[in-house]
Amino acid sequence: MDFAGAYSWPNLRFLLQGFWMTLQVAGLAIVFSFILGVVLGTIRYARIPVLSTVIAFIVDTIRNLPLLLIIFFIGIVLPQTGLRLPVFWAAVVGLSIFEGAMIAEIVRSGLSSVDKGQVEAARASGLSYMQTLRHIILPLGLRRMSPPMVSQFIALIKDTSLAVIISLPELMRNVQVLSGSSFAYVIPALIFASLLYFTVNYSLSLVAKRLEARQT
Repeated sequence: MDFAGAYSWPNLRFLLQGFWMTLQVAGLAIVFSFILGVVLGTIRYARIPVLSTVIAFIVDTIRNLPLLLIIFFIGIVLPQTGLRLPVFWAAVVGLSIFEGAMIAEIVRSGLSSVDKGQVEAARASGLSYMQTLRHIILPLGLRRMSPPMVSQFIALIKDTSLAVIISLPELMRNVQVLSGSSFAYVIPALIFASLLYFTVNYSLSLVAKRLEARQT
């Protein structure tokens, strides 16, 4: 093991560039998957005829597919049909679709957990179904689903490493490249990458625990 060589500034900068790519992909995927998940989860909860059934089928199908397969399909298969996305956006789209489906189920469960009495009281006060959904159900549901949603975002950050299959220059891809230049760099590079992942994910786990504590 060559820690001194592996941790030279050029090598560290190379790994940090990969980590920055990881954070960019994860950040965009978190935003897009949250929006997608809230929309799909709300539609499923609302039980809109036909539409809710179609959405439920799509969400359940995506949730039961490997994320690696989705990224592979978007980044490698689609370009062969003429629909080519830059590697960066292929990773963002793949992660957003998969995590959006996972969040949709969290949203549906969170909305379903809202006490029926509160919903009935809102309707009795003269609010329409959509007003009740917007002003009562969604705010209460989002508070309750915050901890599992943060946990899902932690999983998303770790899942960015799967984009290595489409050669996205994220952290694990750069670890792979650096390790390929010298076998002595393998363990030091993996240790450094582990520390970066741990720092971000542990910080988010603390946020999830704090949000969960507020629910009790």
